[in-house]
Amino acid sequence: MLHLRHLVGRSTLRAWLLVSASVLVAGGLVLATQADARPAAQASHAFVSDRLSVEVTGAGPDVILIPGFASSREVWRAEADRLKATHRVHLVQLGGFAGEPWTHGDGPFVEPAVEALARYVREAGLERPAVIGHSMGGMSAILLAQRHPGLVSRVMSVDSLPFFSALYGPTATAESARPFAEQAAAGILAADEASYRAGQERAALGYSRTPATRAAMVEWSMASDRQAMAAAIRDVMTIDLRPGLAAMTTPVWAVYASDADGGAPAAMADGLWTREYAGLPGVRMVRVDDSRHFIMADQPERLAVIVDQFLAD
Repeated sequence: MLHLRHLVGRSTLRAWLLVSASVLVAGGLVLATQADARPAAQASHAFVSDRLSVEVTGAGPDVILIPGFASSREVWRAEADRLKATHRVHLVQLGGFAGEPWTHGDGPFVEPAVEALARYVREAGLERPAVIGHSMGGMSAILLAQRHPGLVSRVMSVDSLPFFSALYGPTATAESARPFAEQAAAGILAADEASYRAGQERAALGYSRTPATRAAMVEWSMASDRQAMAAAIRDVMTIDLRPGLAAMTTPVWAVYASDADGGAPAAMADGLWTREYAGLPGVRMVRVDDSRHFIMADQPERLAVIVDQFLAD
């Protein structure tokens, strides 16, 4: 779970607090084109990667679910259990997060993970799966579609932006965000266990209205490798996917949260998401009210309806 507001100055992070968006990995949904019912187990157990692991459940068209920064695949468990009756669901766990092993120090995180996911799609023989990603997972799904458009049919980003440091303001660039990214990474590495947990517990209040989800977020963060988190936050704050939006041909739905009671007011959320996705042809914007960043926890029934519409579109 990303808590930048505890790592850098309050004035520069006011936008993060107001829009209730963090850099937790999320992704897009990609609609599989053939409703074949291949056995659930055959997709993943031959796949080996130190960047991610995949759990497969159900049968039918393929859907990949990507969690966000420091999150467990369990964040998607309820939606996966719902979808598995009609789809083969691929639950991704990113290396270094929520107890998953990490061996890459604080080197690059996002792009190698996206390339590992592209390799998974090829090796598992998936036919243009649907990809749904939350936060950093959504950014990763968009990057996957930009780099490998033939691999995915459709993307849904859940409370995710193509450039997260746009939360600092409309003039932010990767270069202007770099010092803050380095400061955030250093803060993650330097904090002692007790103060780090306290910071996670305070910040969790802004990311979900659901007490059980807040508690899980803290535990996932505490079980995550600090070097992996530092590497990921550095990447997420400095990767800008907006220049590649205009050339994208993959359909994208951008689902985002609004919460008048402690989250992002609707007008602010509308303005930010509309501005940042303006360069993406045909993007479908869907606002979910009365939710903070973890829409799947705060408004699961509403998100389920959106996912079903997306898959059927």
